[in-house]
Amino acid sequence: MDIIQAIIIGIIEGFTEFLPISSTGHMIVASKFLGIEQSAVIKAYEVIIQFAAILAVMLLYRDKINLKEIDLWSKIVAAFFPLAIIGFLLKDWVKAFFTVETVAWMFIVGGIVFIVVEYFHKDEAKASKELEEVTWFQAMSIGFGQVLSLIPGTSRAGATIIAGMLSGVNRKASTEFSFLLAIPVMMAVSGYDLLKHYQDFVGADISAFVVGFVVAFIVAYITIKLFIVFLQRFTFVAFGIYRIVFGIILLMVL
Repeated sequence: MDIIQAIIIGIIEGFTEFLPISSTGHMIVASKFLGIEQSAVIKAYEVIIQFAAILAVMLLYRDKINLKEIDLWSKIVAAFFPLAIIGFLLKDWVKAFFTVETVAWMFIVGGIVFIVVEYFHKDEAKASKELEEVTWFQAMSIGFGQVLSLIPGTSRAGATIIAGMLSGVNRKASTEFSFLLAIPVMMAVSGYDLLKHYQDFVGADISAFVVGFVVAFIVAYITIKLFIVFLQRFTFVAFGIYRIVFGIILLMVL
């Protein structure tokens, strides 16, 4: 992987990780069209840029990372366990779904779900508006909804946001809970991958890793800030339409 490829993948990771459009799906598609084989070195690189995305969230929500928010973090950790347990048990089985065709269909299905949920999700006034208002029931609903993200193309962010909205949390609070939930999830996944692929950092092009890390961090930081501003004025319908169109295009070019 050269510097240009590292920059492209870094941009894709930073931009898609926290949006409801599936970073894994985009990475699979991008790697295929860039001719990047899913080698051990690429897996090591993905670990690096995921850490960059985590760092961006932690920096933006640093005021939430303290002992005063112990109740919130208790709910976030509890919401993490369904994916951690089920993901560990099914980690080998889900690899069979890592294909462009699966990604395409899940993009379409996810897009339809977003549009349907937004159509019926009219009562934002009664929904939980702040992170601290998220109940244990809502947190666990989000946690179990996150399990669907094991299927590539579903989107971890999309699954958690939809689960939050369906359980009575408004768009902004659902999205911010999803951001914070990404911290234990991505740290666990990245940490596990790092243990598996740490030897692949030896002899790798470190300059590409560094560039990708910086690019992914900057893009993720900007994307998160703009996404929250976007949600204050718009719904998720645009993301639903994007998912459907992108999925249809993928099926056409397969």
